[in-house]
Amino acid sequence: ASLKDHLLSPLKHRHILPTPPILTQQPTSQECSIEMKSFGLLFLALVVATSHAFVVTPSQKPLKASTNLKMTVLAYGGKKKDFRPGSPLKSACASLGVKPRYNCKKGDCNSCVLSVGGSRMKPCIGKVPPEPKLKSLKEKGLEIR
Repeated sequence: ASLKDHLLSPLKHRHILPTPPILTQQPTSQECSIEMKSFGLLFLALVVATSHAFVVTPSQKPLKASTNLKMTVLAYGGKKKDFRPGSPLKSACASLGVKPRYNCKKGDCNSCVLSVGGSRMKPCIGKVPPEPKLKSLKEKGLEIR
């Protein structure tokens, strides 16, 4: 057997499947009605089966009240304000009246560095720190210098 015969042998021995019959008549209205009813029942079963996936169970805990949110108190020049931890330090400084010097506004030049509660931070890229754990710092607030 040549290489050509070997490569073409699967094509010679393939099985030809019969083609499905072509409908020559339109289905009757009764056949259409039966098909629509079975489709409707199938759709209804699918909706009922998936609807239980989105039911909220009463065992879930309710959301905490807004009074329990941890807010960081920042202080500057006698002013004290609450800020959400992780919010931009730049906007917090602006609302307290702090005007840091900016050069690059990307955090590269260190010209804007401020002391927030004793830690050096860059307000151009920094975030408001989390609430301190000490009770005295919670009351007085983190001093910005």
